[in-house]
Parts: sequence; structure tokens; C-alpha cells
Amino acid sequence: MIRFVQYLTLSIVLICLGFEFTSCKKDKISTSSSDKLAFSADSVLFDTVFTTVGSSTRNIRVINNNSQRIKISNISLLKGNGSQFIINVDGAKGTSFTDVEIAAHDSIYIFIQVNVNPTNASSPLIISDAINFTVNENFQQVILEAWGQDAYYHHPNNAIKFSNGTYLPYSLISSNPNVDTTWNNDKPHVIYGWLVVDSAQKLTINAGVRLYFNNKAGLWVYRYGQLKVKGALGNEVLFTQARRDPEYSDEPGQWDRIWINEGSVNNEIDHAIIKNGYIGVQAELLGSNFNEPKRLRITNTTIQNMSKWGLYGFAFNIYGGNNVIGNCQEHSVNLAFGGNYKFIHCTFANFWGKEDARGLPTLSINNYSSAQVLPLDTCYFGNCIIDGKLNSEISLDIKQDATFPPKYFFSGCVLKTTMSTSDATKFDANKINAACEYEDTDKYDFTIRSSSLAGPLTASNTPSDASKFPADLKGVGRLTPYYAGAYVKP
Repeated sequence: MIRFVQYLTLSIVLICLGFEFTSCKKDKISTSSSDKLAFSADSVLFDTVFTTVGSSTRNIRVINNNSQRIKISNISLLKGNGSQFIINVDGAKGTSFTDVEIAAHDSIYIFIQVNVNPTNASSPLIISDAINFTVNENFQQVILEAWGQDAYYHHPNNAIKFSNGTYLPYSLISSNPNVDTTWNNDKPHVIYGWLVVDSAQKLTINAGVRLYFNNKAGLWVYRYGQLKVKGALGNEVLFTQARRDPEYSDEPGQWDRIWINEGSVNNEIDHAIIKNGYIGVQAELLGSNFNEPKRLRITNTTIQNMSKWGLYGFAFNIYGGNNVIGNCQEHSVNLAFGGNYKFIHCTFANFWGKEDARGLPTLSINNYSSAQVLPLDTCYFGNCIIDGKLNSEISLDIKQDATFPPKYFFSGCVLKTTMSTSDATKFDANKINAACEYEDTDKYDFTIRSSSLAGPLTASNTPSDASKFPADLKGVGRLTPYYAGAYVKP
């Protein structure tokens, strides 16, 4: 009996000591850089659309999954006192907190409030900030976003998974598979991910509509879908980035592209401004049937400041007139893998002035893929300007083929090039390396100055080409003598 009591006493002592040891371990504050926080979400979106001044609250859970207590040396809003967000940590509101502790295998809640004034025209479309956490010299962050304007917000509700494990998030313009959708100029549209015009759907965008794209977002007109952009002089349709801070106003690559596939002959873009993306417009045969209908008409449109190409045609049928495509990091216009193209009174000028130098010409034309020659049925440039900083701004990567003889022709154009233009079946009365003078290429103003040496056009096709666009991009009438480009020379 005495031994049993002694054994029991010893067991209790050992249990108590173990409990005390465990408790001490849990109460000890970790100093290990490998101990990090976990979060209930790595980003918080306030998806309430306000029509009047208001506020909204969300929360996140900050979790310590480690075996020791953690001390968060700093929790703060990235924008500090200038933020439109307020956070509440342990019952206290503010923008910055220090030495917040979380017990082992425990968590705390942080409540986040945003104040929105959608009636203020200068309010950002997307209010963004971040909560920064510093633990044992580790830096972690939770992204905050709120919708700051009374606008239409298109947010992905589906995704395409690729074989490499990446995803393409998207939403459709309508859940109705056969609907015609029209956007009017009542509120701006803010697009996250890809907004898709699906097969058998049609999207009409009327004059004055503004489309703002978040990072990596784009408009995708899928096979057999249809897009009609119906801008007007002085009331153009705008495609640009969602970030409206002054420092982002001239930053390329902030959204992806307008992507148009085959299946329709009625895709139209008229009087649009497309800027600050990756590729302006990509008109591309997605399938393998080259006989599929595939046509885009793009007129009276400006594409500028793209981090890759302005206009990309891939085995497509594109008709363009009165367009200015300028200052892109690579080609302003890239016509690849054959196709059918006609451009009249367009200015393709590339005076890219960013830190990354441009080494590719303004215009690139190609008619093959690997060893396969593809039909280049028509590639016509009438009364156009092809210009830029390089010594030669035209690349003709053309393979001759008896089955698909390539057809390209430059008539009455101003061309900056070092290639031979003596073949009368390819070139007619062009101005070679004539000094064009523009108002301000840094500000994308490619209006021709009166002092420009790019003189009157004398090509046989010039009058008929000019008659197709009797007024220039600014609405100024074209009178004889005719000059090349999208703008009338004063």
C-alpha cells in the first residue's frame, strides 16, 4: 500500500512537471524566422457597389499554427494615415499596431472597414491597400481591394485550367448563351480577369463607354462571338487600365488585350482609344480551319503605349482606316502567318521612349509557320505612314510559294526603310525616308506639322483610297493634294 501511494505521488508529480513544461513552452515567445503566420484569406475584396457615401466591414483571421507564442512586432496599413481603410485589432481602431501576441495554436480577428464616396469623380475605381505583418523579421501581407465608384464590376466566376497548372479566370457577358448585350454610357465598366463574349453572343459598346481593366484582365471575343464598338468623334470608347493614379497614366502593360477569334465577319471597332496594355487588339485564328469566317474592321481608332504590340493579326482578315498605332515596345503592327489585310490612311509610327529600348520595326509581315507557307492573299497599304526611330521600320519575312504566292502592295505611302522598293508590282509612288514631322510623339500626337517634308501623294490609287475616308481622324476634310497618314497636313 505504501509503495502504491509513493508510485501514485510520483506519477502526479511527473504529470504536473510535464504540464508545467508544456505550458512554459507554449508561453515562450518564438524567435524563429521559420515560424510564420497563416491567414483565413490572402486578399480581401469589398464587392459592394456604393451609389452614395457609405462604408463596409470585412474581417480576416490571423492564425498562429506554431507550437510557441508569436509576437507580431508590427501590423500596419501600407498607405498609413492616407488609407481609406481602417483596421481594428483587439478592439482598437487605427492604421498601425505593435507587439500583438497570439498564443500557440490560437488566432485573432482583424476587422477592416472601408469608407467610400462614389459621388466624387476623382475617387479611384478600385481602392487598394494592404495590411503588412512583421514577425521575427518575416514580412507578410494581405491585399485589400474595394470598389470605389458607382460602376459595373465584372468579376471572374469561372476559370480555365491549363496543362501546366495555371488558370485563366473569366466571366461571361451574360449567362444567356444566345443574348445580344448592349452597353451604354451610363456608368464605367471595371473588368477583373477575362470578360468573354461567348459563341453566339454579341456585345455592342456604344459611344462614350469607358472600360477599365485590372492587372492581366482582357476582353475575349471567343469563336463565333461578335463585338461591335460604336464610338463617335469626340465621344470615343475608351479601353485602358483601372489604376487612375497620376503615376500610372502613361505606364504600359497594365492590362492584357482585346482578343478576337474566328467565326464572325462582323467584328467592328470604330472611334476607340486603346492604351497602356500588353497588346491592343489581337485578331487570331484559334482553330485550324483557315476557311472559317474571320473579319475585323477597325477604323478611326488610336492604339498606343502597349508593352508588346499594338495590332496583332494571325491568319485573319483585317480592314483598317484612319488609325494611329504608335509607341509600342515591339511592333506597332504585327501581321503573322498570312491573312488578308488592307489599311488606308493609317499612321503606324513607333517612337517608343521608355527605358527598355525597342529593337523591332514598326511593321512586321510574315506568311509562314515553321516550314508551312500560309496564304497571304492581300496585304495592301494605301496612303499610310510607316515610321519610327529605327533606320528601317518594315520587316517583310516572306517566303515565296507557287501554291500561295504572297501578295503585298504599298501605294502612296511614306515608308522609312532600307529595303529595295524598285519592284513596281509591290510599290507605287511611295515617299521613301521622307522626314515626317509630328506635333509631339512623346504625347502620342502624330498630327503632321506644316513643315513636314512628306509631300503630296502621286500614286494612281491615292484619290480612290482618299475617297474611302473623306475626313481624317480629327474630322478634318481631305482635300487635294492628298497626304499620307491618319491626319490631314495643315
